[in-house]
Amino acid sequence: MSTTSTSPARGRLATAMLRRKPVTDLVAEADHGPLKRSLGLSQLTMLSIGATLGSGIFVVLGEAVPVAGPAVVVSFVLAGITALFSALSYAELAGMIPLSGSSYSYAYATLGELVAWVCGWCLVLEYGVSVASVAVGWGQYVNELLHVAFGVTLPDALSGPPGDGGLVNIPAIVVVLLAMVLLLSGAKESARANAIMVAVKIGTLILFCAIAFTAVRAQNFTPFLPLGLAGMSAGGAKLFFSYIGFDAASTAGEEARNPQRDLPRAILLSLGIVTVLYCLVAVAAIGALPWQQFGDKQAALSHVLTTITSNPLWAILLAIGAIVAISSVVLTVLYGQTRILFAMSRDGLVPKSLSTVHPKTGVPRTNTLVVSGFVAVLAAFVPLGKLADATSIGTLFAFGLVNVAVLILRKRRPEAERTFRVPFSPVTPILGVACCAYMMFSLDGATWIVFGAWMLLGLVIYFGYSVRRSRLAESVR
Repeated sequence: MSTTSTSPARGRLATAMLRRKPVTDLVAEADHGPLKRSLGLSQLTMLSIGATLGSGIFVVLGEAVPVAGPAVVVSFVLAGITALFSALSYAELAGMIPLSGSSYSYAYATLGELVAWVCGWCLVLEYGVSVASVAVGWGQYVNELLHVAFGVTLPDALSGPPGDGGLVNIPAIVVVLLAMVLLLSGAKESARANAIMVAVKIGTLILFCAIAFTAVRAQNFTPFLPLGLAGMSAGGAKLFFSYIGFDAASTAGEEARNPQRDLPRAILLSLGIVTVLYCLVAVAAIGALPWQQFGDKQAALSHVLTTITSNPLWAILLAIGAIVAISSVVLTVLYGQTRILFAMSRDGLVPKSLSTVHPKTGVPRTNTLVVSGFVAVLAAFVPLGKLADATSIGTLFAFGLVNVAVLILRKRRPEAERTFRVPFSPVTPILGVACCAYMMFSLDGATWIVFGAWMLLGLVIYFGYSVRRSRLAESVR
């Protein structure tokens, strides 16, 4: 009895997990969706730069220099090339399937609903938890600015979550709520504010380079590989995560005026600009200060300028630039999270209210309020710890799926129109998968345990809620 009764149910469940959304249906949804098409190439590029160029360059250089030495410059290039493999795949799929769901939608078209759900769940981790972590970092830079400029700091009880010596992180709440207000005003208005913030943080980094280059000494680059090729490679692994965010433009697929043309360009252009800036900053910093003097400092750029000029003014300006940089990251990543949940809601995998769009602003208002509230509470009251580290695995998993999706669609839909094609396919996407796998397995075991627990929670939600409420459920009944 149990065999005959459970076999049909298992068959239906297996069919449900493997059901896919045709590419033509996805494109039709994008063309007739409720979101307003208001973003051009420059705004889309700024969106990806805004999500990528944040606290990473202000912090990560100090962590990578002691590992790689002067070869950290090459480490940035290696990390950028690693990111490029996945960026090329994102560019092809974003031009082919210009939806708000990003890699979630690409997986739905190629690998089936269960894998799409897992990908979307990884993106919730990547965007939701990472933006909460960034918001916490914003408060730390505010404290640094207050200390350097005025000699005061916020009390620990009001600038850190429980477990980290505080009660509530008020600065984190403030920056998330400010981003929420901008997002509720409309995509075009948010993009305009982001463009201003991106200009400020690029200007801050250029200012750093201009000052640091006056103190560059050739001897600071010798020996170039004091820690060998292994150190240079380890530096690249650390620096890879400072490139995460270039995919943000793909979440604006339904709000781009000309998505097929502009999305691929925005993704690749933003990655190119960020890579050049990173390399310039690295050359200036290493040339101005011997690598042995970095000492894993969190505020590496401020340390460089303070050392070579003995003037605290530069630390103040860099702190201001870091605050603006992180504000931009909070805004753009929060935007990406709302658009991914919008796509998942439209497919029925999460509550329908998250895809309801306000008729005047063209913004998924309920979605924005819920996501912002969740992120604000997370940043204010929860010590993120290893959960924040697990965002790296979630991001790499999504990147890997995008590379796989390119390979599958090249085989299943070779005739489909593509405004951009990954060069040297299938070699390039395979290298993208390999790089993502290498980065994932270079992370520690504790991070994998947290990631596994997150995935288990996602599967419980999928099988308990989403699999029965999917819009594709009717086709398997």
